[in-house]
This record gives sequence, C-alpha cells and structure tokens, in this order.
Amino acid sequence: MSFKDRLKEKRLEANLTQVQLAEKVSVSARTIQNYELGTRKPTKYDVVEKIAAVLDTTPEYLLGQSGMLVVAAHEKGGSKAARDIDELVSEVTGMFAGGTLSEDALDGAMKALNDAYWRAKEKNKKYTPKKYRSGGAKK
Repeated sequence: MSFKDRLKEKRLEANLTQVQLAEKVSVSARTIQNYELGTRKPTKYDVVEKIAAVLDTTPEYLLGQSGMLVVAAHEKGGSKAARDIDELVSEVTGMFAGGTLSEDALDGAMKALNDAYWRAKEKNKKYTPKKYRSGGAKK
C-alpha cells in the first residue's frame, strides 16, 4: 500500500473531508488532493507528523519505509537527493515485485541502498574540483 492509499484510508476512518484535514494540518485542500491522487508527496517531515497526529497514526505508517527514506533525503540533501532516492526506491521495488521477498527484507534492502547512496555522495565530495565546491569558488 502506498502513501496515497494509507492517507485516504486513515482520512476516511477519521470521517474527515480533504478540506477538513487540510484546515487541521494548515495546508491547502489542493495539497491533500494531490497527495491522495499520488501526484505529489510530502517533502517535509513536519507536515507528515501533523497529518499523522490529526489522523491518529504514525508518520512511519503513512509513509512506509521507502517514503521515510525519500523525506529524509529531501531534508538532508534537497530536491535532487529526494528524486535520486525516489528513483532508486522505485527501481528496487520493481526488481522485487511479484517475488518472494518479505516486507522486512525489502525494507532492509531499501535501507542498505539508501546508506550506500549517502556514502557514495560523501566519498565523491573529495573528487569535486575546489572551484565547484560550495564556498570554495575562486573570485
């Protein structure tokens, strides 16, 4: 089940409309609509926390392991990192679709790939020419 499905399920259980949920979370109704359509995903963990609190659930349940990785990547490395992790998660999920891998094993694989991504990013920093490093540009 994806974020959009979990969100809608919990919102309906709470007997809230999209507009009511949006008001309680301080986002637009269009934002909630986009989340439920799957055209957007939250990029800030505090928004997910607010939604989870209103719907009496946890952010981890709403996002799932892969969603947590994407949100963490956005907060740690910005939009590009979030897109990279989201793409990586999608590819890995596709590789194991229809297989016999348990949910826990898939989560473990996702976490391992996420850790490898961040280690590679850190390692590659030392190979970036000084003029392209943030704060190291020559004038």
